[in-house]
Amino acid sequence: MDAITIQILRNKIASLVDEMHYHFYRSGYSTIIRESRDFSCVILDKDGRLIVSPPMFFHAPVYRHLVGRILELYGKDGIKPGDVFVSNHPYEGGLPHVSDMAFVAPIFADGKIVAFSGTIAHKADVGGTVPGSTSANATEMFHEGVLIPPIKIWDEGRFLPDVERLIVANSRQPVLVRGDMGAQIAVTQTGAKRVTELCERFGSNVVTEAFAAILKGAADELKSAIAALPEGEYSAEGLLDNDGVDVERSIRLAVTITVKNGLATFDFSKSDPQARGPVNLRPSMVEACVFYSLIGCLGPRFHFNDGMRDAVRIVVAPRTIVNAEAPAPVSNYQMVNLKLVDVILEALARFHPERAIAGSGASSALSISWLRPRPGQSNMQYEILGSAYGGGMGHDGCSATAAHLSNLHITPIEILESEYPVRINRFEMVPDTGGAGKWRGGLSFQREYELLEDATVIRRFDKTRFPPSGLEEGKDGARARWLVHVGTKDEMETKGSARFEMKAGARFVLQSAAGGGYGAPDKRDPAALARDVAEGYVTAAGAAHYQKS
Repeated sequence: MDAITIQILRNKIASLVDEMHYHFYRSGYSTIIRESRDFSCVILDKDGRLIVSPPMFFHAPVYRHLVGRILELYGKDGIKPGDVFVSNHPYEGGLPHVSDMAFVAPIFADGKIVAFSGTIAHKADVGGTVPGSTSANATEMFHEGVLIPPIKIWDEGRFLPDVERLIVANSRQPVLVRGDMGAQIAVTQTGAKRVTELCERFGSNVVTEAFAAILKGAADELKSAIAALPEGEYSAEGLLDNDGVDVERSIRLAVTITVKNGLATFDFSKSDPQARGPVNLRPSMVEACVFYSLIGCLGPRFHFNDGMRDAVRIVVAPRTIVNAEAPAPVSNYQMVNLKLVDVILEALARFHPERAIAGSGASSALSISWLRPRPGQSNMQYEILGSAYGGGMGHDGCSATAAHLSNLHITPIEILESEYPVRINRFEMVPDTGGAGKWRGGLSFQREYELLEDATVIRRFDKTRFPPSGLEEGKDGARARWLVHVGTKDEMETKGSARFEMKAGARFVLQSAAGGGYGAPDKRDPAALARDVAEGYVTAAGAAHYQKS
């Protein structure tokens, strides 16, 4: 095929992914969709291979596992035009956790499957032991919600309401879940319709050949970049605070990266055994961390798709934290992803020092289940909270942003206070928290919440015991914190992820972890340090830490 046609079709698919993304968040019922945008939309080839990556990067490798399982269960003869499949199963569908629900629709042209359209989105509640489903201390996946293996919810263009009724009956938030499911199915079907139109315009053979060329191009590009790296073997490891159940025991994540003969091998076999608490990963999440880190190390010009798998080998031992076996719980996977990215980037920095970055903060999740019924409104408040990046060679770390994989949005104060009985008393950057260095780490932020009604509050987070590390003599960033019952005799700081029953009037403060610094602090440009002090990132007292002792 000619390069122009390939590029036109690649851009058509990229634009379609953007269109699906826009319509979904504009149609979502929950703040998870319309504010946090905790979802992804994609187009896949006939084997379930991703063509263009969505903004929500860590979903990118999941679809191949899910479509592969659908093809295994139904066979191509059992999949018909007008079908839509649904699943949220971490083990049978490869989903990140039970709260993430996927919908997949086959795309037919000339009587055969030429592609798939897919979406994954977090649901407000899918049952389980706690409101919101995402428990901080579940000990099996059955605590995390109803499990749906890959099954049909539309059969040859006919909606199957019994499947929807079963899902909604297991939710504490049936209106939100039904509304978000409807929007998600609609954009999945929109994606299928648009690709069908492309096949009619260009011809199905041209479209499928372009997909193959896009996949091969990404593979060739990544292979060439890996071949340019120095051959060698480097290892790194890091610690999660705990698994949410045994709060005194840390969890080790480890990787050994080998570059040889143009192939990069990532071996995670020395990571700890799978945990009792919900910090276990499925292989699809490990793949997301590997490809995100590798592309970040090599440079921003690379565009991920599943063709890149040909250039990388990933080794995960069974029954370990990075390849858990059912029914191990997985709710807190994202904070594990972010720690694993730190570990992988540390090892990759030895191959390509110019792209090195210090340790970054970890995004966290907050759910508030309001105990009083709210007719016509949701009583589930769910937020994704960002953190900060570490400093890197030639740049300071960003503050108050989603770190690494997710690209999620923080819910605005105005939305929270208008929709829920909550008041946000403070939302501010915390001076002197970014790790000192030639290039400073991004700062922590604080948010103080005041509850106006009784509620169950759950926060899932990491890096309260082991703060983001500095690099090349840079200092560590500040650790994450959660203070509850603020301003009372019962004020305390939690040891990590936890659940509390709180009364109206209770206040708590969340503080994100800050990024580590890169390079010796006394090497920082005096003008940059003066600007930090003038803008409030560093206090006058904090500036003393940048002086040579």
